[in-house]
Amino acid sequence: MSNLQTLDTLDTEQLRNAVRALTREVHFKQATIDKLTHENAVLKRLKFAAQSEAYTGEQKSLLEETLDMDLAAVAAEIEALQPAQPTGEKKIPKRQALPAHLPRREFRHEPESTTCGCGTPMKRIGEDVAEKLDYEPGVFTVERHVRGKWACACCERLVQAPVAPHIIDKGLPTPGLLAQVLVAKYLDHLPLYRQEAIFERAGHAIARSTLAAWVGECGVQLQPLVDALAAEMRRHDVLHADETPVAMLKPANLRDGKTHRAYLWSYCTTQFNPHKAVVFDFADSRGGQHVRDFLGLPGTEQNPGWQGKLVTDDFSGYKACFGLGVTEVGCMAHARRKFHELWANHQSQVGEQALKFFGHLYEVEREVADSDAQQRCEVRRRRSRPVADALHQWLLQTRQKVPEGSATAKAIGYSLKRWAALTRYIDDGELPIDNNWVENQIRPIAIGRNNWLFAGSLRAGKRAAAVMSLVHSARLNGHGPYAYLRDVLERLPTQPDSRITELLPHRWLPKPAA
Repeated sequence: MSNLQTLDTLDTEQLRNAVRALTREVHFKQATIDKLTHENAVLKRLKFAAQSEAYTGEQKSLLEETLDMDLAAVAAEIEALQPAQPTGEKKIPKRQALPAHLPRREFRHEPESTTCGCGTPMKRIGEDVAEKLDYEPGVFTVERHVRGKWACACCERLVQAPVAPHIIDKGLPTPGLLAQVLVAKYLDHLPLYRQEAIFERAGHAIARSTLAAWVGECGVQLQPLVDALAAEMRRHDVLHADETPVAMLKPANLRDGKTHRAYLWSYCTTQFNPHKAVVFDFADSRGGQHVRDFLGLPGTEQNPGWQGKLVTDDFSGYKACFGLGVTEVGCMAHARRKFHELWANHQSQVGEQALKFFGHLYEVEREVADSDAQQRCEVRRRRSRPVADALHQWLLQTRQKVPEGSATAKAIGYSLKRWAALTRYIDDGELPIDNNWVENQIRPIAIGRNNWLFAGSLRAGKRAAAVMSLVHSARLNGHGPYAYLRDVLERLPTQPDSRITELLPHRWLPKPAA
């Protein structure tokens, strides 16, 4: 009614503008729904079409669970765009009763008051019972949520405690079970078909397709939190960046089971920054455009994009950023690695001498690791600058003595070509000496590839990147990934959008014990 009253106060031009805005919104939502509906149809065709025998048993299992996750994620996005159904329409979920042998914990929910507004005491006329499946590592339990029904004989009024919001509306799993599935899959690298077997041994078999649907829906719900984490990261002046290859299936290759190379990009704050965060971004190529998109480059006059200092290796994909306002910071570890290979493989005297220079530079870094930025800069200028200048002079002299095209010439040329970027850290206490910090963050991902085999789709890769961003950021901040994710999944349905940053790993505070 209030909306109608508001419309009545508008003049003709304001009404036209309101209609235009609503029309644009409807067209946008419909276009998005059409896109998702098409994607849903493609996924269903892939899921139910006959698969080639080119797949191994593990490949088939991983592909099937990926398709189930994608289908659930698309369905959740379509449902969010659809107009809300009238409250009178109730869909009663049909599911099998949970096994009677599982331990049960009962939670009773009663109205704050059982006295009717007319002053008449209400009578209890029954209750609704909902059971949810919980999991602690190795142990299933059942939560019984009992909601008493109270009625007033005088007013014929019914009162009942409301159903608590849940990350999966009317879903069976508790946040604890969902957190376990996500942590096991994206931190411990356990595919869902292995988790299915583990759960069966624990006393209750959960179908792989069901687990996949839960993961897909959780991925959709957690994405705004990951977007907020990335936005906060871009407010800092110094970031690391790195990338690692991941095999991914393309729809065109589903018949023969072949994969192509996709990439998981990693961005994180430095070890000197009290704000500890890492964000992963999955892309189907190694093109530099992915980096520029993440950093908001090229920007506009109103929003110039990220204009900080980026610590990277020498991959060409980052080079375009340095012409758009980003300052390049080189990785001294990559320069050192070239000379270490000379010494390790050929017992090169040039490599041995270079390693001594690098050793002095890293010795200074170990001593100032716990100092503040100003102290770190002062010590570097006093002790590291003379060593760096001596190394530079020695490289120039040695380069003239080695043959063109040799491995030694290439190692020296790598450092000389990037000398300004490699030594930029000396005059800035906020900069690290190398890119090892982000490489350490991405290393567990590289280890997990042996269990993944491949990413089943671009959507699956992005979902994995989102969840891994949260669990690895939680670990960086000293939180247990399971405890963090369980609490976030419990609080997220009721968390206002304006306060979603409170759930970010570096700001998250666990609930006090009852």
